[in-house]
Amino acid sequence: MKFSNSLLQWYLQNKRDLPWRNTSNPYPIWLSEIILQQTRVAQGLPYYIKFLDKFPTVFDLAKADEEQVLKLWQGLGYYSRARNMHKTAQIIAFEFNGIFPNNFKDLQKLKGIGEYTAAAIASFAFKEVVAVVDGNVFRVLSRYFNIETDIASGKAKKDFTNLANQLIPKNNPALFNQAIMEFGATQCIPKNPNCGNCIFNDSCLALQLNKVNELPVKLNKTKILNRYFNYLIFSDSNNNTLIKKRVEKGIWQNLYEFPLIESLKDENFETISELIKADFKSKSIDNIMMFNEQFIIHKLSHQKLHIRFYEVKVSSTLTNCINLDSLNQYPYPIVIHNFIEKYLN
Repeated sequence: MKFSNSLLQWYLQNKRDLPWRNTSNPYPIWLSEIILQQTRVAQGLPYYIKFLDKFPTVFDLAKADEEQVLKLWQGLGYYSRARNMHKTAQIIAFEFNGIFPNNFKDLQKLKGIGEYTAAAIASFAFKEVVAVVDGNVFRVLSRYFNIETDIASGKAKKDFTNLANQLIPKNNPALFNQAIMEFGATQCIPKNPNCGNCIFNDSCLALQLNKVNELPVKLNKTKILNRYFNYLIFSDSNNNTLIKKRVEKGIWQNLYEFPLIESLKDENFETISELIKADFKSKSIDNIMMFNEQFIIHKLSHQKLHIRFYEVKVSSTLTNCINLDSLNQYPYPIVIHNFIEKYLN
């Protein structure tokens, strides 16, 4: 088909030289796909290099401590990806003797591997004829063929997958999948693509109908939840402080944080101070100070966190504590890591 042939020619002339494209070994391919989920290549590439350097085989990753994995992942967000990646490495190493499942269906049985990731691994590592469908593919196909199906709907995934599977060449599925994702990432970008310099500018229906900025259609807007976090940095005369692991399900599971008071709205300094004194009566609080008067805003996929940090000096000796000098040994959400780097190092 003209679309597929033109796309492959474009890719061979314009593709970026990315390390995971130079191998058919499923381990680095899988590693790259997990890291790049919901992450731009420019951000994910240094993490890929770090992980492959630290854990050159799936056995190395499987044997690592989870905190070590989370610390290396720090800053990528969506930490469940790292936890699932670690668990899958252990399954492949210890149950499958280091051998990855070699097909689309069996790959999906592993934690953290959905249809898209399974299709990518199956086609790149094992040459299975199965199309990948991610945000880039939705965008390219919806524009080229003028498809107005809401991509947030369940019907869209099936329809777009069927179309992509019709377009994929049976003799080179890996190249086609790489090509269409690359085209969406670098040419047919979400906003203001350079349609004048596009191989499809004489055949793209969205361009002909002046609908490029209207496609793909996505109607389901998720409501953003605002949360107010007040973190407490305790310190005693021995330069000790308190941190704890977030073990409950939700954001940042198994990462560390300072003691937290979450409020329903923006509370003033006096109100938070009274809450600290009430909640931590046994700590013999001497003084409370605010590190940052202006909120640090941290945006997650469906949440917006408004964060302040408070210094809480105590006259008592803290127990179950760590020294401030050893803070950097633990994995934190990036917003807390950045605070430590700025204020406590």
